[in-house]
Amino acid sequence: MDQTRESMQYDVVIVGAGPAGLSAAIRLKQVSPEVNVCVLEKGSEPGAHILSGAVMDPIALNELLPNWKADGAPLNTPVTEDRFLLLSQTGAVQFPQWMLPACFKNHGNYVVSLSNFTRWLAQQAEGMGVEIFPGFAAAEILYEDDGRVKGVATGAMGIGKDGAPTANYQNGMELWGRYTLFAEGARGHLGRQLIERFKLNQNADPQSYGIGLKEVWEIDPANHRPGLVIHTAGWPLDSQTYGGSFMYHLENNQVAIGYVVGLNYANPWLSPFEEFQRYKTHPKIRPYLEGGKRIGYGARAITAGGLNALPKFIFPGGALLGCDAGFLNASRIKGSHLAIKSGMLAADAIVQALKNDLDSAELTGYERAFKNSWMYDELYRARNFKPAMSKGLWLGTLLVGIDQKLFGGKAPWTLHSAQPDHGALKPAAQCEKIQYPKPDGKITFDRLSSVFLSGTTHEENQPAHLTLKDQAVPVGINLSAYAGPESRYCPAGVYEYLDASGNNISAPTEGARLQINAQNCVHCKTCDIKDPTQNIVWVTPEGGGGPNYTGM
Repeated sequence: MDQTRESMQYDVVIVGAGPAGLSAAIRLKQVSPEVNVCVLEKGSEPGAHILSGAVMDPIALNELLPNWKADGAPLNTPVTEDRFLLLSQTGAVQFPQWMLPACFKNHGNYVVSLSNFTRWLAQQAEGMGVEIFPGFAAAEILYEDDGRVKGVATGAMGIGKDGAPTANYQNGMELWGRYTLFAEGARGHLGRQLIERFKLNQNADPQSYGIGLKEVWEIDPANHRPGLVIHTAGWPLDSQTYGGSFMYHLENNQVAIGYVVGLNYANPWLSPFEEFQRYKTHPKIRPYLEGGKRIGYGARAITAGGLNALPKFIFPGGALLGCDAGFLNASRIKGSHLAIKSGMLAADAIVQALKNDLDSAELTGYERAFKNSWMYDELYRARNFKPAMSKGLWLGTLLVGIDQKLFGGKAPWTLHSAQPDHGALKPAAQCEKIQYPKPDGKITFDRLSSVFLSGTTHEENQPAHLTLKDQAVPVGINLSAYAGPESRYCPAGVYEYLDASGNNISAPTEGARLQINAQNCVHCKTCDIKDPTQNIVWVTPEGGGGPNYTGM
């Protein structure tokens, strides 16, 4: 096997063709057209791995592409009504508008498919001369001898499960950049390495995450209200577990419906996927879906720690963008506008650095611009939301109400979180087992039929991209102490604990083993985050593998 790799030189290399990476590329070309830019995207096309609710605040898009309406951006459904419901098992209380803090009000925003928006954004970037390489996963960070980031290398193609090259083997490519931007989304594989190598999070709270699960439905036109936005809290989660739902009415009789569960939950018997399915049976939710058809499914981790957990996002030779850094406002369940703005600020800083011949120097201009921007102000006002809500639904709601309604997000205190999400899990023996109903195939569904709707595919003959540091840990610790939580927190049926006869188990038996069905993986990163021993490490599979989202 030839270990030499060809290389290509660019002014700027961007990892990830999401809103953050594409906005950085567009801004670079707007300000300095002669700069040569390439964007690597591990999905089969831009947007294939993009999943969000989503209600988009157009503030950053207005700045980046002021003519977006005339240019056909798919922001077609303005928000017409906000509702916030507190659910019990059989009923609901709707909060009056005057009680809602500003973070739950969406006037001027749009209900969108973020995967479709990303495809449109990629077309704008390519029209400006940006080179986008879909189906190529950035698998390795390259460094100069002095430690500065030099660029990235794509993963080799055509390696078999046994680690040996197949007849289809192709070596990876090195892409060198005067600057490299990382915009991989939440829990980025390379971003995580950069945070550890450069100790970027040493002055930040532990990052906090949620898992967001989403379905798209075509519903009865009689039940459709274009622009209606519904959020809920409460049932089916208990009052000590952070989470809530969304239902957004798009155009064409479609609704996006989803559920977010904070990954700092304690009970290892909890299944975010099953909680989502239960939520859809609520008498205030089910009527919207009855007679409809589910046409899409997906899941993705959300970086939710906000300003308190924000790492230093610059380092010699590059920077982190969007959710790779943690630019998401959990109180608004919004991050796309912050991702776009972060790409713009980083691009401006790069153009200035290149003019001053400061190759690979730290982009201090990006850091300064962030602290002087509306981004910082918004995240500062939301800084207490996730730490407050982690104290439980009732106390959290009270604290958020005081912070937001009385102080406008500028309360004279800052709440902090000290525990990483994986550390919150309690042993199974200390927790009540949760019995979930079987799916009915009409409103509620199983994992495998759901994964089918995500369009997920992987080359079967390749090394598993869900790796274990220690092969003995799953059975010896996770199954023994936590009843095998991987089989429940994974939304795609990747992890199964089996006995010697191939039956599913939740306690150790003779011949017990963990089976990893990597071909099902939707790249949500939940296992990399929630594994109680941090033994599971998500690495990039062959480029082009994973979900193929449309309309998500």
